[in-house]
Amino acid sequence: MQFELTKQFLDELNLAVESKNETAVLALIEPLRPVDIAEIINEQDLEEAIAFYVFLSEEQAADVLIELDEDVRERFLKSLSSEQIAKQFIDNMDSDDAADLLAELPVEKKNEVISHIEDIEQASDIIDLLNYPEDTAGGLMAKELVKINIDWDIKTSINELRRQTQEVENVYTVYVVDDRDMLQGIISLKRLLLTPDKNKVRDIYNDKVISVKVDLKDEEVGQVMEKYDLVVVPVIDEIGRLVGRITIDDIVDVIKEEAEKDYQLASGISENVEYSDNLWLQTRARLPWLLVGLMGGIVSSNVISTYEGAIQIHPEMAFFIPLIAAMGGNVGVQSSALVVQGLANKSLGLDGIWSKVFKEMLIGLTNGLVCSGLLLLYNMFFPDQINWAITSTVSIALLSVIIFAGIFGTLIPILLHKYKVDPALATGPFITTTNDIFGIFLYFYIGHLLYAVF
Repeated sequence: MQFELTKQFLDELNLAVESKNETAVLALIEPLRPVDIAEIINEQDLEEAIAFYVFLSEEQAADVLIELDEDVRERFLKSLSSEQIAKQFIDNMDSDDAADLLAELPVEKKNEVISHIEDIEQASDIIDLLNYPEDTAGGLMAKELVKINIDWDIKTSINELRRQTQEVENVYTVYVVDDRDMLQGIISLKRLLLTPDKNKVRDIYNDKVISVKVDLKDEEVGQVMEKYDLVVVPVIDEIGRLVGRITIDDIVDVIKEEAEKDYQLASGISENVEYSDNLWLQTRARLPWLLVGLMGGIVSSNVISTYEGAIQIHPEMAFFIPLIAAMGGNVGVQSSALVVQGLANKSLGLDGIWSKVFKEMLIGLTNGLVCSGLLLLYNMFFPDQINWAITSTVSIALLSVIIFAGIFGTLIPILLHKYKVDPALATGPFITTTNDIFGIFLYFYIGHLLYAVF
């Protein structure tokens, strides 16, 4: 059953914690998962959270800490000593979670925490993971895994599995390596259990294994796992040695973070920020593209002022400026959003760029004919308000703007991607501002030509 945090539950829990009623506290949180408990702590102040944490087991406390919001976890860790972090949390975490946690700490405190880790092997694994860039397979992987030697017999392998699984929380698959730890393949637990003890692993393992290298970008790891429907993928170093594994829960976090980042970029937010971040950080993230929009507005105003005389003679032209600008922006965002999505999931290749642009031009022509046709019909019903010249101008301008915006919205993200710039940039203010400027220019220029005819 899904947990839903209510004010009544939070008040009841805080009262039990304040009165140090362990029985009541444990009864309230017994059916909850770590992520549910983290949701509770996110709503508590620091003093309440620290008092509540005392009632959690060490393993439970470590799992909850990983699920906390970053700002809450940061405040909580500041209240703890390096020794407390090492012994109460790091010792009860998988290596990847421990490395992620330590990466959030200041350098001095991080080193202090590492010095307090009693398990030398665990400390070595964590230090190894910290050396990899955060956005790579190496920075994402965990060191805990189950592996057997290709030359072992089944009995030896099963005995070794019993020993190794004590250190691994979830066993998704068993990896097969040689004497140099080079990844050879995988083998299922079922096949191991059903094979006679004297048989060799070499005779029954599957050598068709999909792996990723330590320096592969986390986004590409996610694409590999999605393509092959994997719940776990082994990580190898430059020469093919097995060094870790990445599980699906870590990839889901990556996909979520990338989606949030792209959404913010498309909305004109240049940095990854949260609503709870301070005023300066949010201003720094949001102001640059507001300034771009401001400059675009100034340019648009100058375009309009260039045709001020035409507006004075034909003031009805001003009625349709918002319509032209809005339609151009909407079409551009639609086109760029589809291209960015295709680039992100690898369904859109970079070969045949001009064929894609031509296709978008045909789509724009079709949509433009429909929209401009409907606008023409609308204007024909109000002949007293709108003359034939403005009716023709608006309809032809709208058709031109839709075609241009579609081509522009297709071409720009492809070019950005080609030059290693995040194409999500093209779905935000950049496209809408540019289309506003060109849309208004096309509108008045076509109007200038048509009024000269009429």
